[in-house]
Amino acid sequence: MSRIGKSPIPVPAGVTVTIDGEQVKVKGPKGELKQTLRPEITVKQEDGKLLVVRNSEDRFVRSLHGMSRTLVANMVKGVTEGYTRTLEIVGVGYRAAVDGHKLTLQLGYSHPVEIMAPPGVEFATDKKATTITITGIDKLVLGDLAADIRDRRPPEVYKGKGIKYRGEVIRRKAGKAAGKKK
Repeated sequence: MSRIGKSPIPVPAGVTVTIDGEQVKVKGPKGELKQTLRPEITVKQEDGKLLVVRNSEDRFVRSLHGMSRTLVANMVKGVTEGYTRTLEIVGVGYRAAVDGHKLTLQLGYSHPVEIMAPPGVEFATDKKATTITITGIDKLVLGDLAADIRDRRPPEVYKGKGIKYRGEVIRRKAGKAAGKKK
């Protein structure tokens, strides 16, 4: 049995879970999320905990078990605490600005790059305009948006310029001069 899949998900106070066949709705203080799971996976609510159970021992169904449990656990955590992703901008003249639900990036292109926030997601920047903080309740949407922003100018290996996740280590390459021998 899946070690991740068999562990129960604690439901904190103030969170309501509605199970309607294959659809699971989780409502909490920060908002509401819903997820449709595969028909081979069943979610049961017992004693303030959620249990994710698979209906067969087929290899494909076993592979879905842990992922389905993680999706439901992420929904519970999202509506109670929320999620945050932080991106750092490295480079001379590279900066970010937030105007309502719109993020405007200056990344060395001839034009500014504008990104609209999906519903339930908020942007924030620091005073230097080199750090972008993305907050929201849906971990999947947040991760996709952070990856999309990073793809606008990924960090390059020679000078490290670009957009990177906080804590990401960029493996640097030596330039042409380092390879010369006399």
